[in-house]
Amino acid sequence: MRIIRQYQGAPEDATGTVVALGNFDGVHRGHQAVIGEAVRIAASMGVKSAVMCFDPHPRRFFSPDEPLFELTPGEKKARHIEALGVDMLYLVHFDKTFASLAAELFLTDVLVDGFEVKHVVAGYDFVFGRGRRGDVTLLEEAGARHGFGVTIVPAVSRNGGTPFSSTMIRNHLSAGRVSHAAELIGRVWEIEGEVQTGDQRGRQIGFPTANVDPGNYVMPALGVYAVWVGIVDGEQTEWRKGVANVGRRPTFNGDGVKVEAHIFDFDEDIYGRTVRIAFIEHLRPEQKFDGIEAIRAQIEMDCVKARAVLEATGTDGPRPPLIAASTAG
Repeated sequence: MRIIRQYQGAPEDATGTVVALGNFDGVHRGHQAVIGEAVRIAASMGVKSAVMCFDPHPRRFFSPDEPLFELTPGEKKARHIEALGVDMLYLVHFDKTFASLAAELFLTDVLVDGFEVKHVVAGYDFVFGRGRRGDVTLLEEAGARHGFGVTIVPAVSRNGGTPFSSTMIRNHLSAGRVSHAAELIGRVWEIEGEVQTGDQRGRQIGFPTANVDPGNYVMPALGVYAVWVGIVDGEQTEWRKGVANVGRRPTFNGDGVKVEAHIFDFDEDIYGRTVRIAFIEHLRPEQKFDGIEAIRAQIEMDCVKARAVLEATGTDGPRPPLIAASTAG
């Protein structure tokens, strides 16, 4: 999948697509319905499919001091979008100039003149342009005027219930309900980041950890999780079982939320490597201990629980949940 960052002067072979519009934070099951429709229409028209989203997320641009909230920040969502069979990702830089673009100019300058779109697909609640003045009605009117097709995808829900949403997923994560979040996403929720050098406390205790930079990801409830740790090597990911702590390490007067993963039966140097941590089950909340021995004993119990949980999920990596989704009118 190609990533195109400029709508002005976009390569000719990156234009004339069927494009799905949205922020697609989390690339959850509702988003997958929109993107899947774009892929289907593109195939029927014999053109390439594309997804357009914005980096940074507009909400982060307008409220930079707001607590972290993104399920899949920026380019991190590319992996999940590509898995849906998309040919191109239009990752448009969202800055002051773009934010001031009127809805009508977004349609003409970006979609028509910039990417020369053949067809546009959007969710029922998609809004765009300065002050969020543009909506799907304006999008349909513009399509008729400028000669591109428009498909609006209605709400998508589980068995006709509440539509899937990024907000619902964040609520589940903040409560540690990572399996509930996975049902809404359609796959296990994960973070992706670089392994950094830590203070080696885990190794001193006997449980070396990979300290992963969480970047702009929203953090789940603090505590210990059964996880799959994916070590990225180019296009491939090697999955291994593990246990992770998301917390401030109160025993050591830690400051700031950290993600530390202990990979079972593994002792290779992966500093500087990119890893994916897929959260399977919340085992316990974060707690403070009286000393090293108490920590070691608890981690041993955490590892036993995590191994049992992960054995039940498969042998080669995280599995997506099998649930039925329906389109609600």
